[in-house]
Amino acid sequence: QVQLVESGGGLVQPGGSLRLSCAMSVTFFAMDSVAWYRQAPGKEREMVVVSPNGKSTEYADSVKGRFSFSTDGAKSMLYLQMNDLNAEDTAVYYCNANRGLVDYWGQGTQVTVSS
Repeated sequence: QVQLVESGGGLVQPGGSLRLSCAMSVTFFAMDSVAWYRQAPGKEREMVVVSPNGKSTEYADSVKGRFSFSTDGAKSMLYLQMNDLNAEDTAVYYCNANRGLVDYWGQGTQVTVSS
C-alpha cells in the first residue's frame, strides 16, 4: 500500500555532491519515522539519517557535517543532500518509512564516487 521511489543517484567525482529524492505514495505524517539507509558491496545495510516525527534528526557519524536531510510534507517527498562525497559513500541508497511494526523500503538508487 505504501510505495517509496528513490531517484537522483549516479556517478560523481570525489568531493562532489548529489541530491537524492524519495517520493512517497502517502503523506509522511502517517509514518512514525522516515530515514535514509545505504548498503555498500559486502556490507550490511546501515542507517544514514533517521528522523522520528518527534522531530529530531540523527545522522550517522560518517556523514555528519556532509549530508543534510529534509522533507516536503505537502509533496510527500524525502531528500538527502550529499556533499564532499568520498569513495566510502559508494553504495545503494534506500529511503525508508516506518509505521508501527512495519517498514517500507524503496528499490534503491546507486551512488558511485570515483575518479
